[in-house]
Amino acid sequence: MEAKLGELVSRLREAAGKNLESVVLYGSGASGRFRPGTSDVNVLCTLATLDVHELQLLAPVVHWWIHEEKEPPPLFFLSEELQRSTDVFPIESLDLQRSHRVLFGCDPVAELRVPLNLHRVEVEREMRTLLLRLRQQVVLAGKEEASFRATLKRTISATLTLLRHTLIAFGEEPPDEGKALFARIAERTGADASAFETVYDYHEGQGLAGDSFTAYDRYLHALEKVIGALDRAVPKKEWQRVKQSADPS
Repeated sequence: MEAKLGELVSRLREAAGKNLESVVLYGSGASGRFRPGTSDVNVLCTLATLDVHELQLLAPVVHWWIHEEKEPPPLFFLSEELQRSTDVFPIESLDLQRSHRVLFGCDPVAELRVPLNLHRVEVEREMRTLLLRLRQQVVLAGKEEASFRATLKRTISATLTLLRHTLIAFGEEPPDEGKALFARIAERTGADASAFETVYDYHEGQGLAGDSFTAYDRYLHALEKVIGALDRAVPKKEWQRVKQSADPS
């Protein structure tokens, strides 16, 4: 990975010149959870200007990174834009701040200020969106078991992220390891930890315990429990971008 990243930085610097302000590795590659062959190498860049011409200069580098190195395209931000987007991307901004490594230039992430009141709203929104999509998949797939299995495997990574952020919304530091995370979620919400473990183990290459339809149903009900507990324990108060001052009267 280090050799790949070194080559990427070299190509970005050559393409962007002085316009490139920073290159930042984030996600599993920066957190110690990177798994060769399964984890993506996620990169974010900040630039002084970002117009069509500047992006076109970067296009060959991105093409190489996607098609030859088989990695997701880097994200490109203006520095000020990154700072001002934490209210609309609080989950992503918090993850970026907690797990990142500067590969070139300044650190545009260290001073990010993430509004936790808006973070709590986004956590519930993303959880409810996931639940709706999982239900919709049932009516689309009917009794096609392969579709159920594919959906379980595809969605557990996002679920892991949202469960971590659920604990952050509760004011806790989430465990890094999956099963410890599920156990703590069960303690806080009453959700069935084994429902998440079954899907997680399947994603990690183990067989799916029991039939797909039962596993899917238990997964749905566990998510419902988490959402209900979050809504009750951390009410959606002070959701505004700026906290309103108290009326002196």
